[in-house]
Amino acid sequence: MAEQLTLGFVGAGAMGGAIARGLVECGAVDASSVAVSDLSEGIRTSFVQLGCAAYDDAAAMLAEFDPKVVFIAVKPQVLAAVVSPLAQALSGRLVVSIAAGVKVATIEGLLGTGARVVRCMPNMPMQVRSGAAAICGGACATAADVELVRSLFEIISVARVMREDQVDVAGIVFGSSPAFFALFVDQLARAGVEAGLPAADCREMIEATMKGVATQLLESGMHPREYMEKISSPGGTTIVATRQLEGRTFEAICDAVDAARARTRELAGE
Repeated sequence: MAEQLTLGFVGAGAMGGAIARGLVECGAVDASSVAVSDLSEGIRTSFVQLGCAAYDDAAAMLAEFDPKVVFIAVKPQVLAAVVSPLAQALSGRLVVSIAAGVKVATIEGLLGTGARVVRCMPNMPMQVRSGAAAICGGACATAADVELVRSLFEIISVARVMREDQVDVAGIVFGSSPAFFALFVDQLARAGVEAGLPAADCREMIEATMKGVATQLLESGMHPREYMEKISSPGGTTIVATRQLEGRTFEAICDAVDAARARTRELAGE
């Protein structure tokens, strides 16, 4: 199915680029079926080297390459300025927005009556086919449209269809969590170094362990609590350490999510 599609990306920076590269590099979509438009010459060159078409002008990409599915992958602050001039050119196409905090109705308003819009909140690890994506359809998007987008993202991530209010939260929890995890690796490595471990070795071993834990949880279906119990001996070092972390980290994470939600609303102009 995906091999027969032509995909266009308006913006191919960090997130848009991760989606495009993920789909191409895993073989789900042929590079010749993908076009990107981006102001950065370096980004365009990297996609040309990958075998994709690249443009410095989105209107030209839509006219010449004529993609059937168009991903809008620009910052929410500039989305209206980018999309409004493209409204006519986007007519009749399936439009997928990954702009954080921007409601489907807002994009539909920019594109006009009958616009087929699907909103998606993905995250960066999908570039290595290990991410997550939350999806919802707009008023004129068909069930087939939503399923097409879900199936594309399912190739490079865990993809789920949700209500739009859930997608808003998912954009924070799943979108920001890679940075949270990287911060935890950094902080744990620093603690290890403070206790006498060599820095590079410590970080590498923590990263390998994190990958292993994620794999074990995914493959076993085990609840994280059950996993913690398996490696925590009664009265042992692990259980003492996790008790120190648990209350403080949960409160800090809740505060972080609340702060991100507030910033998302600001960026969306709410």
